[in-house]
Amino acid sequence: MRFFVDTADVAAIAELNDLGMVDGVTTNPSLILKSGRNILEVTKEICGIVSGPVSAEVVAMKAEDMIAEGRKLADIAENIAVKVPLTWDGLKTCKVLSDDGLMVNVTLCFSANQALLAAKAGATFISPFIGRLDDINLDGLELISDIRQIYDNYGFDTQILAASIRTANHVTQCALIGADVMTAPPAVIKALATHVLTDKGLDQFNKDWAQTGQKIL
Repeated sequence: MRFFVDTADVAAIAELNDLGMVDGVTTNPSLILKSGRNILEVTKEICGIVSGPVSAEVVAMKAEDMIAEGRKLADIAENIAVKVPLTWDGLKTCKVLSDDGLMVNVTLCFSANQALLAAKAGATFISPFIGRLDDINLDGLELISDIRQIYDNYGFDTQILAASIRTANHVTQCALIGADVMTAPPAVIKALATHVLTDKGLDQFNKDWAQTGQKIL
């Protein structure tokens, strides 16, 4: 499973990229707002840091305008994946841009039927939102499983990009189900290295080492 980082924080992206923990980046209008930077400027900088897909989202509501925005975003760099919402206009945009040979990430997916439509429209990625479904007492991971089965049944090439990842368990379950990609904030990715027994074991090792009175350097 590939790891994308869900942020527009250039420093955080660079840190994870240097460790080999980033295969791509996802951004959205909310993350651009949080960064406080111009969308074209910060997206170009991100594309220069990572070699994998960088999702940049359109903000228009109508297909004609989405297509124009998508083409402008795609001009930023070769590794741009144009991000469009899972609406009828978004699907129209996906079809046009995919036919142009551009990567398209269809976002805000909350049902298997939506994912099926996105695949038929030629989406490179489909982004089901796990955490937001959990928030309304629906099983976000079940959606990932359903999409995986449908795509495998019919040989769709669209990659499942599990989004709205909130916990380490989300990551584990997505990997077990067979999601192609997951995207999560930097803090969630870093939290994958944490385990209470690791901390406990390290604490004991340090106490025992102190009693030896030795030094390595």
